[in-house]
Amino acid sequence: MWRYLSSVFDQPHVGFTRFSSQVNCKIKSCYQCRDSNLQGLLNNQLRGSKTKMYATSCEKLLEDAPKDNSLSDMLVDSFGRLHTYLRISLTERCNLRCQYCMPAEGVELMPSAQLLSQNEIIHLANLFVSSGVNKIRLTGGEPTIRKDIEEICSRLSNLEGLKTLAMTTNGITLAKKLPKLKECGLNALNISLDTLVPAKFEFMTRRKGHERVMESIDAAIDLGYNPVKVNCVVMRGVNDDEICDFVELSSKKQVNVRFIEFMPFDGNVWNVKKLVPYAEMLDKVVKQFGGVKRIQNHPSDTAKTYKIDGHHGTVSFITSMTEHFCAGCNRLRLLADGSFKVCLFGPSEVSLRDPLRRGVDDSELKEIIGAAVKRKKASHAGMFDIAKTPNRPMIRIGG
Repeated sequence: MWRYLSSVFDQPHVGFTRFSSQVNCKIKSCYQCRDSNLQGLLNNQLRGSKTKMYATSCEKLLEDAPKDNSLSDMLVDSFGRLHTYLRISLTERCNLRCQYCMPAEGVELMPSAQLLSQNEIIHLANLFVSSGVNKIRLTGGEPTIRKDIEEICSRLSNLEGLKTLAMTTNGITLAKKLPKLKECGLNALNISLDTLVPAKFEFMTRRKGHERVMESIDAAIDLGYNPVKVNCVVMRGVNDDEICDFVELSSKKQVNVRFIEFMPFDGNVWNVKKLVPYAEMLDKVVKQFGGVKRIQNHPSDTAKTYKIDGHHGTVSFITSMTEHFCAGCNRLRLLADGSFKVCLFGPSEVSLRDPLRRGVDDSELKEIIGAAVKRKKASHAGMFDIAKTPNRPMIRIGG
């Protein structure tokens, strides 16, 4: 088995850096091309760099791997990636209807009996944490609408070995619940907000509530969350005109504004014309603001982060489509119905709920998990292939 500790990520990620610079230069010219040949150009250029990136990055990981590793091989895939980050979806339900997350007609929700109970969530989470996972993020749906959210946070935060308990939320009901959630061990927070214009918020989410989200951001800052991460999915012709307005948030508030490239999922009517590439977004920011400097990210980070002179906060870009970060991926997903997913964009899933309810012991559960991790591919298939591959709507995967 390939083994290594998470300290390997303290080393420079040579392959990833090289890949980023190559693709970034190519995408700058690529997004300006005609719509008729955009698909071919992007696919060819991204695929051409992928092989070199993987050969270099995986060699580096194996080269730095210590010989004595007490962490479970269950979490190591066939490319040497150690997975220490588990995202747990607590529910498929949500109090918003965001266009990129849920189809206009809604989704058919699983019956409650088919979703993981609190005890099942804790059991499986403990299995992962005892094997080496040190970060858990709670997602949904909207995790704060689950009635036992505080007890779940309290029990998870007490798992020995867990360092970070995070949550991604739409912020609608967060402000009044956050003080208690912090007491229960929630120590990191992402709040989704795709527009600063109340009327546009209602259009994008098909619900009211913009003011409550802004209140939740301020409440999180006041409670000492630093930074408060603000997730913004950027779509051309919808909110790409607000990029610099969002950057201004970081000038006044201790926030990390995270611009996310629009990603294809079932029912969200993804189209490459709606995609605003990272290079284009960064170009807008650099032209508007002075002193934009890249911050060195952890190689397993999904975001490319920048500091702007005079700003209290930072700005990041999540470049899943134009500059994927699969080589440093350390993330696994447990869905609300107990399905286990090793890649956000891959259709492959395996149920952990069913064997758990059959009464199999933990060693057999670990074998199921380990086998799924070993089947994880080197990278996702690319945005155009992803768009054609059946997958769940985002709301049923977990943000």
